Amino acid sequence: MLEQLMGLIQDNSQEAIVKNPAVPNENNNDVMQTLLGSITGGLQQEAQSGNMGGLMGLLSGNAVKNNSAGLLSNPIVSGIATNAISSIMSKFGISNSAASGIVASVLPGVLSGLISKTSNPNDQSIDFNGILGSLMGGGASSAAPSSGFDFNQIGYAMADGKLDMNDLMRIGGSLMGGGSQAPSQQQSGGGLDLGGLLGGLFGGK
Repeated sequence: MLEQLMGLIQDNSQEAIVKNPAVPNENNNDVMQTLLGSITGGLQQEAQSGNMGGLMGLLSGNAVKNNSAGLLSNPIVSGIATNAISSIMSKFGISNSAASGIVASVLPGVLSGLISKTSNPNDQSIDFNGILGSLMGGGASSAAPSSGFDFNQIGYAMADGKLDMNDLMRIGGSLMGGGSQAPSQQQSGGGLDLGGLLGGLFGGK
């Protein structure tokens, strides 16, 4: 995940960081690394606190599809942005306005690229299992075996519009607090059986 994220950061940083007079050239890579740390740290905090619904909604693009305010209004992204701005200011002595401009220019493009890659089943570079496994402290693809559940199945269903955030809110709960039984993966009428698919994983609120 780190390699893919850094590639996306580099792709989106030419104007905002590399050509930005507020950022000395010798600090370009360090500012990018700071952004990487803020993104991974923010996502990891959400995963370890049990906000799997929020993460799945974000990574599938489902949480922002109908949001005209864009990615930065998402609470997870907003938290990442706030942390990134603070870190850039404190580490490099860059003004609040300059740091805010960098984050506002780079972060949406990076996360949009990550969402595009993650939610595309034809892109093998990164997927839901890989990201969530990494964020939860496991290996690159440990989410599925450690929980007995294939996160790709629900993630791709959300990306295709078969599930939405309301479904996740009804399912509720968190991965860490969920039941120990592995959910069945049944199909019902051509759609996903939410109760069978997720009931054993997410504990109800």
